[in-house]
Amino acid sequence: MVAHTLIFRDIAMVFTAALICGLLAWRLRQPLILGYVLAGLILSPFTPGLRVHDVHTFEIMAEIGVILLMFSVGIEFSIPDLLRVKWVALAGAPLGILLSIALGVGAGMLMGWPLLQGIAVGSIICVASTMVMMRLLMDRGELSTEAGRVMITLTLVEDLAVIILTVILPGLAASDGANYGQVAWKIGKALLLLVPVVLAGWKLIPGLLARFAKTCNDEISLLLTLTICLTIAAITEAIGLSLALGAFLAGLLLGSSEFAHKMAQQTLPIRDAFVALFFVTVGMLIDPSTWLASWRVLALLVGLILVGKFLIWTGVVRIFAYSWQTAVKVGIGLTQIGEFSFILAQVALHAGLITSEIYNATLAASLVTILANATLFKFVPQAGPAKTLAAA
Repeated sequence: MVAHTLIFRDIAMVFTAALICGLLAWRLRQPLILGYVLAGLILSPFTPGLRVHDVHTFEIMAEIGVILLMFSVGIEFSIPDLLRVKWVALAGAPLGILLSIALGVGAGMLMGWPLLQGIAVGSIICVASTMVMMRLLMDRGELSTEAGRVMITLTLVEDLAVIILTVILPGLAASDGANYGQVAWKIGKALLLLVPVVLAGWKLIPGLLARFAKTCNDEISLLLTLTICLTIAAITEAIGLSLALGAFLAGLLLGSSEFAHKMAQQTLPIRDAFVALFFVTVGMLIDPSTWLASWRVLALLVGLILVGKFLIWTGVVRIFAYSWQTAVKVGIGLTQIGEFSFILAQVALHAGLITSEIYNATLAASLVTILANATLFKFVPQAGPAKTLAAA
């Protein structure tokens, strides 16, 4: 069977499995995420039965889901909303990240790991899955609540931290330390290049929207939406930042106009299809055969993520004078790992900082914590109208 025939067969299998397992999860009153991940496990090359030909192809396609989701979140937000939680983002997020890394170092000392391996593990667990958290918040209608705003700003800072850590971790593995001097330069250059992109978008996009709003053509509006979203995401990736951050910025630049919200609504069906694809891909990356062999490491990682990160983030948010209810909800929302942890785990593995056992345990821990996170969210009372921020 030729390659192009295989990819279309695989796409059909993925969406069929997502439909069946998603429907099963819905009938059992479970989050759809659980059904999608189960579909991925069924189609995984690591499990018997049906399997896809090339998982990497779906990893690339799943990035579209991340981009469109972050784009729609950016449209729903506003600059004033983000500024209200600036202090917990600027001071609280770095504190929580450093404490999570320290947690990994402490666990590594108890396990007898080398110091650098503990740092790498702490770096891997410090980053929550933006995709999982956004999806759960959207399903509950809590994006604009106090806890929702705090969670989103914290994960945006974590996304920036991923960029920094992908530079630092290989540098830690270098015996001569020659890479350390370039870390600040690479980060500063990326952020500096981002400034003209944001300024240009701020000046050009409102006028562009006004012109296209006059056409009243839904097809043209959809193409404009995808062009803005994908172009800015591609630019931010090219300068060394993440696709997710670029897509969020694209949404912010569109502003909160009625036309912008109409454009966001047009992308919803495409977004939801690719979001489902993303979670199926997560399931396909899991190798169940490694669970028994590395159950101790898996149990440790799950404990660090579910218990350790919950305590850290609840404490950090509480320090900034938010209510216990908000702090606990944020703590629960950040007790999982996902797409960016996969990236850091790959970087650490290639740099020789972690073993293949820890890498496989990381993928398994992602599945376990995503499922646990979705379940825990069901027991958290849903918020009413957004409250005035205590830390404004």
